[in-house]
Parts: sequence; structure tokens; C-alpha cells
Amino acid sequence: MNQKVMSAARLKSRSETAAVLSVIERATANKDVEIEKLEKLLDMQERIMNKGAETAFNTAMAQMQAKLPIIAERGAIVIEGQVVGFYAKFEDINEAVKPILQRYGFSVSFKTDTTGGVVKVTGILAHRDGHRETTDIVLPVDLSGKKNPVQAVGSSVSYGKRYAIEALLNLTSRGQDDDSRGTVDPGPEPDAQGKLQLETCQSRAELQVVWKALSTSQRKTLQQVKDSCKVHIEALGQGVAA
Repeated sequence: MNQKVMSAARLKSRSETAAVLSVIERATANKDVEIEKLEKLLDMQERIMNKGAETAFNTAMAQMQAKLPIIAERGAIVIEGQVVGFYAKFEDINEAVKPILQRYGFSVSFKTDTTGGVVKVTGILAHRDGHRETTDIVLPVDLSGKKNPVQAVGSSVSYGKRYAIEALLNLTSRGQDDDSRGTVDPGPEPDAQGKLQLETCQSRAELQVVWKALSTSQRKTLQQVKDSCKVHIEALGQGVAA
């Protein structure tokens, strides 16, 4: 049923485009047609194609959301030899979602920029019909532990990719042992926008400012996220993220 819905959306987009192309072909065959009118028809075609691609993207995204898994948090945040938190590794996220992305016609790619003393990672979620969405994550260079300059940049790029793909796909993660805690109420789903704002904070002061700016309803879903971000910020300055 899902594939039928997406196929119907693509067929509708193609039929609309074909109709406009037919009008343009007839217009170009007419020697009396004005260039200005022809340009307007071409602009109309472009708008219809872009709208069709966006509709196909949104339809596929809605169908895919229910199939995306919850990612196990296998990465450990270590401070002074002690494990103080966990996070989902980028390689685990990529391995889990890649087959699902391909099934629904999506691909994820990244661009990086290391100018200005920070690491900027741009995540790009593209659909086969042409529409794409992007998100930018800006992080400090990870100087925790005993990393050399190359390792420090590589670590921040890895963090940036993880944050970007989580934001683009609205992914959630949990500890590996959570499945055994059947009697524990996991609480409400974290607010996606607030979660992204907290996770991109680069200092405890910035974290506090963002936290105060959130609404009461957002805070109710984000307390654990805030605590994890606080631990992560401290780890970047003092420890090693394994």
C-alpha cells in the first residue's frame, strides 16, 4: 500500500509536467508566440516540477518514518576513566538506516567546512525525484583527551554527522539495556526542535541560555537530553568520547 501511494504521487507529478510540456511545445511551434510568454511557461514548468518533487519527498518521508528504528547507544562518554554517559555512534546509525533510506528513494550525504576554528557539517537528505532538505551543525574542534589536530577535527566531524542525520530523520536512541526494563515508563518523546538546539550547544553557558528559552512543555520532554548534553560538553573539555 505504501509503494502504491508513492507511485501515485510520482505519476501525478509526471502527468502535470507532461501537460505543461505539451503546451510549451505547441507554443514554440507558433511563430507568433512572444518570448516573454514562452519564458513564463518555462518558469511554470519549473515550479510544477519542483512542487512535484517536494510532494514526492514528503509522501516518501511520511511513509518511511514508521520504519526507522530506535538506535542503540553503544558509544561511551568517558571522563577520568569513568563512563558517565552513552550515545548512538554514527556508524551504527548509518548501518541501521541506510537500507531503509534506499528502499524509499532517499540518500544522505555530508559537506564539511573547517574554516574559522570550528567544524561545520552540512547534512543533505535527497530524494530520487529531486527534492532535498539540509541542516547545518556547527561544533568546536574536539580537543578532549590526547588527540592530535587531525584526530580532533575528525572527531568533531563524526559528532556533526551524527547530529545532522538525527535531525534530518528525527531519530531517537536509547541504551542497549532499555529493552530489559519493561516496567519503566520511558516518558514522553523528546521535542525534536528543542533536542537539536540543546545538542548543538558548545558550552554550559550556551546550554543554560537555550534551556531558559524553551517552553515549559518542551522542558518536560528534554530533561534527560539536557543532562546528556551537559555531560557531553564536559567530556569534550575534560575526557574522551569512546
